[in-house]
Amino acid sequence: LILAGAGFALKILWWVALAVLVLWLIGFVARPKGSSGRWYRW
Repeated sequence: LILAGAGFALKILWWVALAVLVLWLIGFVARPKGSSGRWYRW
């Protein structure tokens, strides 16, 4: 039961990380090219 729960949590974390990566890539592409575009500047 613990192993199944850990696998489920890992799956959730994997999907969350994937969604964040996709959103970051979209923000990176859609960001204005000018110096005024301060969106996701890590």
